[in-house]
Amino acid sequence: MASFPLKVIRGAFGLGERLAPTLTGWAAFELFCRTASPRSLTGNERKAIANAASFMSDARHHHITTRRGCVRVHEFRPETGNARKGTVLVVHGWRSRTEYMRTVIEGLRAAGFRVMSLDLPGHGQSPGRKLDMARAVDAVAAADEWFGPFDAVVGHSFGGATAVNAVAGSIAGIAPIAPGRLVLIAAPESLPKVFEQFGRIVNVGPKSQQVIQRRVERIAGRPLSEFRGAEQLAQLSVPTLIIHAPDDREVPAESARRYASAGEHVRLHWAEGLGHRRILADAEVVDATVRFAAGAAALTPVH
Repeated sequence: MASFPLKVIRGAFGLGERLAPTLTGWAAFELFCRTASPRSLTGNERKAIANAASFMSDARHHHITTRRGCVRVHEFRPETGNARKGTVLVVHGWRSRTEYMRTVIEGLRAAGFRVMSLDLPGHGQSPGRKLDMARAVDAVAAADEWFGPFDAVVGHSFGGATAVNAVAGSIAGIAPIAPGRLVLIAAPESLPKVFEQFGRIVNVGPKSQQVIQRRVERIAGRPLSEFRGAEQLAQLSVPTLIIHAPDDREVPAESARRYASAGEHVRLHWAEGLGHRRILADAEVVDATVRFAAGAAALTPVH
């Protein structure tokens, strides 16, 4: 059952579609891009951040400027005694942060990698209350300018989609990055579908959706219809590993299948029964990520 605030939003957008679709589309896009207030953390989120305090204290923290603002990047050196294998950029998803990527980061450090973990705008220690694909790609490009080129980029959920768009150079005025490899964990493949799903949830009508599409094109410099990861990956040659759980309720497994159809340079690893967030703490997922980042060959064949 929908909450009372959601019912109010749905009613307002339904009325706005009939009376003022331009204003409604603008408001819907702003709502879509709005990030959570730091004061709205759940008890479990606060606990996870507190448990990662010593982990975060072991990092060097960088404050870097982007074209649209500034972000925090956390630098984790390889574990003592391990030869440095290269540098990996880790990018979290929506309503996430570096602390939630801890298990993946620790696995990469243990294997000898230097890890740069980016807090996207409006997340973690990065300021702001707004995030869209242009801002996200801008942040990744800035991290690449400062600390790259990266041997691999590992992205979870929206962070995975961001990684693809950063490599594809999909945002006008931002040069593409050139990592050696990509690992996409539970990543959405189609931004048009993401906006469609959002529209169904908050009751955005077709006229207002057209306004959203025009805003995306104005911000990104290209139509929303072009933000499809499988088509983007098909134009690239960077070796890519897709890791996804068939039972993921936030990003359907069809996204993984579409990514995997992009070409022979893309491999698929199914992580059975791990959903959308538990997947980040799974030892086999971390091992697959580390081995692929280090240059290992294919894992699970595509079915």
